[in-house]
Amino acid sequence: MARKIATNRAVSRDELLEFVRPRHQAILSTSRKDGSTQMSPNTMGVDNSGRLVISTYPDRAKAHNIRRNPSVSVCVLSDDFGGAWVQVYGTAEVIDLPDSVEPLVEYFRNIAGEHPDWDEYREAMVKQGKSLIRITIDSWGPVATGGFPARLAEQD
Repeated sequence: MARKIATNRAVSRDELLEFVRPRHQAILSTSRKDGSTQMSPNTMGVDNSGRLVISTYPDRAKAHNIRRNPSVSVCVLSDDFGGAWVQVYGTAEVIDLPDSVEPLVEYFRNIAGEHPDWDEYREAMVKQGKSLIRITIDSWGPVATGGFPARLAEQD
C-alpha cells in the first residue's frame, strides 16, 4: 500500500482565497488576558472584500480577546478531516449590532446562498444579538496535507 506523502504548497493571495472560499470549518486562535491561547471551532466564510468572517455573540471569549488584542490566527480545515488545510494570520475586529446586520447578511450569502426571507433573517440576527468577527488577512502559510515526510517515501 502506497504511503500518503505530506505536502506544503505556497500559494498567492488569490490562490489562498480560492482554497478558503468553499471551506467553512476553522479553528480560531486568540490570546487570553494572561497571554495563553484560546481556540474555538467555528463556521467561517470569506466576505466580498477577501476577509475571513465568523458569526459570534458579543460575550464570547473570542470576542473579548479580540477587543483586547486583534492579532489572531485561523486554521481553515477541509470537510474531510484528513484533507488539506491552511493557517492564516490576521487582524480581527468585532462588529456589533446594529452595524453587524448587513455584514451578517453577506456572511450568510457567501456561505449558504440566498435566504428565503431576508427581513426574517435580519430580525433573527437582531433578536439573537449577533456580532461578526472580520479578519483582515496579513499573511498565511502553505496549503498543507498530512502524511509521511517525503524523505521516508524515498527510502522505500
